[in-house]
Amino acid sequence: MSDTSRRARRPAKPYRRPQKDPVRILAFDALRAVDERDAYANLVLPPLLRKAREKGDFDARDAALATELVYGTLRRQGTYDAIIAACVDRPLREVDPPVLDVLGLGAHQLLGTRIPSHAAVSATVELARVVLGDGRAKFVNAVLRKVAQSDLDGWLEKVAPPYDDDPEDHLAVVHSHPRWVVSALWDSLGGGRAGIEDLLEADNERPEVTLVARPGRATTEELLGEEAALPGRWSPYAVRLTEGGEPGAVTAVREGRAGVQDEGSQLVALALADAPLDGPDEKWLDACAGPGGKAALLAALAAERGAFLLASEKQPHRAGLVARALDGNPGPYQVIAADGTRPPWRPGSFDRVLVDVPCTGLGALRRRPEARWRRRPEDLDGFAPLQRGLLRTALESVRIGGVVGYATCSPHLAETRAVVDDLLKQFPDTELIDARPLLPGVGALGDGPDVQLWPHLHGTDAMYLALIRRTA
Repeated sequence: MSDTSRRARRPAKPYRRPQKDPVRILAFDALRAVDERDAYANLVLPPLLRKAREKGDFDARDAALATELVYGTLRRQGTYDAIIAACVDRPLREVDPPVLDVLGLGAHQLLGTRIPSHAAVSATVELARVVLGDGRAKFVNAVLRKVAQSDLDGWLEKVAPPYDDDPEDHLAVVHSHPRWVVSALWDSLGGGRAGIEDLLEADNERPEVTLVARPGRATTEELLGEEAALPGRWSPYAVRLTEGGEPGAVTAVREGRAGVQDEGSQLVALALADAPLDGPDEKWLDACAGPGGKAALLAALAAERGAFLLASEKQPHRAGLVARALDGNPGPYQVIAADGTRPPWRPGSFDRVLVDVPCTGLGALRRRPEARWRRRPEDLDGFAPLQRGLLRTALESVRIGGVVGYATCSPHLAETRAVVDDLLKQFPDTELIDARPLLPGVGALGDGPDVQLWPHLHGTDAMYLALIRRTA
């Protein structure tokens, strides 16, 4: 009997249904939402996890793994793409996005977690069978087996150009940031390899959840009674939740007496509130108030002094978020939907004005890792007129002797000092206030008078603040 006839008579292997893994399916669904709908993981993931828990599919360990898979894959996407590109025989742009998402999940398990290689490959191939089909699952299997042949350090030696040959491209691949972002952050830091590497690495770390105890409504002592809670590093109203603490489980947060707010954001509001004034201190304005974190803290501080806060936000739905954040504030306030560049209030109406302008968000890449892959250098040109227009209105809205705080959640020089310098030229009867003494205890604030916070130095988002007083 020939070999051919023996093979022909051999019974075919029975078809095996792919095993559905709820954790990895949820992680895949989150990544697809980020890619297809330009959603943010920090908005998409919580409802997915909540639904999974309600169905009984998830426990706390499952939720932690799903969260790590989603955020780890997004943070290291640039590095993993470079490695995957070395393992496929076509440009990555020719690989279907859902396949790339599955490969990214597999690469992160292989190179960024302690999951054993055989388990990482097997689980990811099973995921591919469920969400992609058997044909493309074979492709995923072949690629991941190549990825598994080396660890992360070994792969970086292969796919990252030497630092001496191309420093920015080396850092971009090793630390998973677009090259233009590496260049911009490096300029903002002022040079030096150690600083930029520390910053880029900090961007890839999972940030702690930070709460704010809104004055007159909650205390840090109350929040510190929560499990795994620690005092903030800088703000007297901050409390950090460690070990993956869930803000929604905190009574004061549910009741609106406390909120989730990065410590850098708290420091910006506190500095403006404490800046020295000439004259009365009765009317405050938050000119770009959405979604309401800074406005809620300012309103509480204003209430302690008997001052009034007007919180203005252009988008009506975001104005609704501001109103929700301020609901229950003990002092007088008002929330309106208005364009900050064409305000309904009269010039010179306010003693203190905060304008936290829309920006590229490059200072919050720890919290929104997908933003680094969405932003483009040309986005700066789109934000520039709006940022200057909002600061111009803010300076017109403050009275002589009053103070404006210009803030961004971006350290890019085009969004920070360039904007401030331009407007100071247009308003010669103004002066910069040294903001550094208004952040007591916070070190490494540079030469002033403006302030730039950093994830790797301060453990905060990279918030920028300039304080400007009208002198005439």
